[in-house]
Amino acid sequence: MSALLLIVVSAVIGVVVLLTRRWAVVARALAPAGSGFLALLAGGAMLRTQAPETISWLPSIDLGGLFLPLELGTSRPLAAIAFVVALVSAAVQIYSTWYLRDDDRYPVFAATVALFTAAMFLVVHSRDLALTLVGWEVMGWCSYLLIGHWSRKESARRAAHKAFLVTRLADVGFVLGVVGLATSVGSTGYAAVLRLWAEPTVCDAYGCVGPNPVLRNTFLVLIIVGVLGKSAQVPFQDWLPDAMEGPTPASALIHAATMVAAGTVVLAGLYPALAQAEVARWVLGIATSVTMVLAALLAMGQSDLKRLLAWSTVSQVAIMLSALAAAPVILEQQPGEPPAVGVPPGPALAIVPGAALFHLWSHALFKSLLFLAIGLLGVIAGGTTAALLRGAGMRTRLGRWAFLIGLLSLAGVPLVVGGFSKESVIDTAYQGASQGGPGLLVLLALLVTVVLTAAYSTRAYLVIAELIDVTAPVEAVGEMSESRRQRRSESLDPDGRGAANAVLVTLAVLTLIGGLALALDLFDLHGLSWVWTLITVLLIGVGAGLAFALGRAGDPGVRFAGRRAALFDGGFGADTAYRALAKPVVHLARIVAFVDTEVIDGYVRGAAVTARLGGAVTERAHRAERLRTGGWLVVLGLVAVLAVGVFAWR
Repeated sequence: MSALLLIVVSAVIGVVVLLTRRWAVVARALAPAGSGFLALLAGGAMLRTQAPETISWLPSIDLGGLFLPLELGTSRPLAAIAFVVALVSAAVQIYSTWYLRDDDRYPVFAATVALFTAAMFLVVHSRDLALTLVGWEVMGWCSYLLIGHWSRKESARRAAHKAFLVTRLADVGFVLGVVGLATSVGSTGYAAVLRLWAEPTVCDAYGCVGPNPVLRNTFLVLIIVGVLGKSAQVPFQDWLPDAMEGPTPASALIHAATMVAAGTVVLAGLYPALAQAEVARWVLGIATSVTMVLAALLAMGQSDLKRLLAWSTVSQVAIMLSALAAAPVILEQQPGEPPAVGVPPGPALAIVPGAALFHLWSHALFKSLLFLAIGLLGVIAGGTTAALLRGAGMRTRLGRWAFLIGLLSLAGVPLVVGGFSKESVIDTAYQGASQGGPGLLVLLALLVTVVLTAAYSTRAYLVIAELIDVTAPVEAVGEMSESRRQRRSESLDPDGRGAANAVLVTLAVLTLIGGLALALDLFDLHGLSWVWTLITVLLIGVGAGLAFALGRAGDPGVRFAGRRAALFDGGFGADTAYRALAKPVVHLARIVAFVDTEVIDGYVRGAAVTARLGGAVTERAHRAERLRTGGWLVVLGLVAVLAVGVFAWR
């Protein structure tokens, strides 16, 4: 029942805060308190949950050919994911009371965050594809609202529209995939779907036994298309950096624990079927391999550190999704070990995708810490460009150390939570590489990404610690407005940002000790390899050395002037490509609209004009008529009626 309670309470908090939006004091008290209660509730559920369980919280619906069980479920890994979602949501709500203290639309923001969290809880605990789709679409709507929260700015409106349109386009594939999986078995329940689609297809000289592999791959590829869009993977990657136009707490929520991470949860739930779909795994493996390297390379040259973190999210989400693509498909079943859900018992058993979920847990902790730390540094410096942030970390010890701890985890340094989860993904890819499939491609991409991640993480710290020269023309830096100066001076007062400080300390501690998830056995992992740990430590050293070498002559994100800066900040022309693809569609739409309004609607308007003119002429004639004329008209009318009657009788 804890799963249902999390969803309901979070949704109720959002509704109540929205209803009390005229009383900002009430909203500022209710939203943080309610989110804190949710975090405690989710933490207790995580510690109590042992065996998987399923609950029916609504009456099932039978539509004749389609059965909707509308079930929720939980397990130890899912309870852990729900806890970290609740934790990040609480951190964002508490932090926002300081960050948005002067925002006249704060209650709307807080209500949207609560509803966003409820939708993510629904996706995490859903055991029904229909419920998953509901949570999936509500999150898309909430992300649109949060990205465009400062809708008075044209850039924020454009970013919100772009995110909405790109993700909606990809969601077409997600919906079609859900429909295909569900209608094939006559049920939207995960258990029924996996009972069919997780069966291996065995072929011999007499034919094949099992589900149609072409249909299975088709439906799962459609699901993957939706996941790639929501998670900002190639070719849908460019919307997420533009989403930085939203408030920094909103970025922390979207990047750390909701929206972009939702696809990992969905594919983990469908993993027994995905494990049997080789084509779908290759599609996912190729997309994530390209994305993690491309996004890491783009992060290296960003002139804005907030956008650097955005590209790092794109890369890190690719890492967690790659664990699902590259995981070894077959594992010998241990004596006495129960079979996985949806997989027939026997010597061959599809393994549980624990590495992907563990990296989701890890990423939620350190990425929320990084975004909220950059929010503090940005307020102090008056912006988040590298030029403005130069040395900002030296003005706040807590901001500097919080940012450093987050970057260490992002780079995958051992003994912090990011190091543990990254090693688990690499080890999973290595095991998968020995069995063929996309494992080898993913493994190579991961190793390259380790170097690039260490490089841009080092570069980010060198900027805020003023250890490299950041020089830029005045127009690139921009002048600090009077409101920003006032806000900056207020932020330097420790009493004015106690809530933000408490959140940063909590997240920093959890990032340091988050590896205890291994001791608590929250995720199904196969252990870590010291060999791979040593290799990645060497690669991290190479990346850090590269950042120092590039920093000798100044920050690369600022030194790349002119075309180079535009190339990196513009995502290697992705937005230009979007516009190029959209132009023919827009022109076609204008032609269709012209034909519709000027040609097709012309007949309708013409009939209306004719009737109106005819009525006006008749009405005018009626006003001018005489009694004798009216009598003759009646006679003529009778004659006409008689003529028609005689003709019809013959």
